[in-house]
Amino acid sequence: MALLGIAAIPFIYYGIAIFSCLRFFLARRPQAKEFLPPISNLKPVRGLDPEAYENFASFCRQDYPNYEILFCVGDSSDPALPVLRQLKADFPETQIRIVIGSGRQATNDKVAKLARLVEEASYEHLVISDSDVRVEPTYLRRLVAPLADAGTGAVTCFYVPTRETTLVQRLQDVGMLSDFYPGILVAKQLDGMKFALGPTICTTRRNLQEFGGYASIENQPADDLMVGRLIEERGHEVVLLPYAIATVPDYESLRELFFKRLRWITVMRHLRPWGHVGLIFTLGLPWSLLAVAIDPKAAVIAVYLGGYFLVRSVLTLLVGSLGLKQPGVWPKLVLIPVWDAMASLIWLVSFARRSIRWRGQDYLIVNGELVPAGAAPAVPI
Repeated sequence: MALLGIAAIPFIYYGIAIFSCLRFFLARRPQAKEFLPPISNLKPVRGLDPEAYENFASFCRQDYPNYEILFCVGDSSDPALPVLRQLKADFPETQIRIVIGSGRQATNDKVAKLARLVEEASYEHLVISDSDVRVEPTYLRRLVAPLADAGTGAVTCFYVPTRETTLVQRLQDVGMLSDFYPGILVAKQLDGMKFALGPTICTTRRNLQEFGGYASIENQPADDLMVGRLIEERGHEVVLLPYAIATVPDYESLRELFFKRLRWITVMRHLRPWGHVGLIFTLGLPWSLLAVAIDPKAAVIAVYLGGYFLVRSVLTLLVGSLGLKQPGVWPKLVLIPVWDAMASLIWLVSFARRSIRWRGQDYLIVNGELVPAGAAPAVPI
């Protein structure tokens, strides 16, 4: 039957994903040259993330000869400010500066802060990182090394959780390993690396200036995607490292995770509408269930449901165990169908979304720009 053939399309995608992951993680890479330019690490901050002090402190323990850390908070009432001042006192040997206020009127507060931080930075080479990121002492060395090649315009990398103490956190990690990262590697394989990942981007002031800098995108969502795309469009390579930093989970409930994912995928629907529609052929679980409903024979069940779980498990293990060296991936494989069911629901719901919620504020996306939605409802819609 024709529907059984259509239901098999996700397996083609999974095959491409497995090939993309194997090619990326097993690729031979030349040993990085020692390249140690002075670095300005730019960190926009709003509010106090979980374990914020330890996150910030990890950037003060870098095995790197010359770097500074610049923080920007919105105003002097920000609860992160006392923590940043304590950090400065605890690490007097680290060059730390705290900037208050972006000095700009922009919808995307984070990007407005980054525009100011770039202006304030002392050095040409810049590392931009989120406030919930925690890193190892070799972080700056690894991030900046590819920029020794004049053809490289930006460097980015994967991210994994610092801990997984709840079922929801394990479910989120399964989603990243089985769904999000394979999708990134498929995009890289088929179309090249034309984006960056938000938790960490390494680039230069010159590369940002070529497209107008952060000021030119301060009213747009998905600044990480835009920075990578705009740098690549100007003929520079965006390098994805087979390396992961850590992020501290900022969600505790399934509802929080649902809306966090929904926010991201709604933005992608506005930025890449046809690509978003095409995601229907990457959703293996509902198609496999449809195949079984159409023809509930033992062979169909084995091929579609058994094959679905097998290839999804292989993909998760390739990324999590082989690629990112994460412990404890095997026990989490049972959560793959749970994640896929939720991801399918989120994809459907995203077509009805007209707004996103970020840091307690609702925004519409109009002509690719963020527009405040006015009075925010008590519950995201």
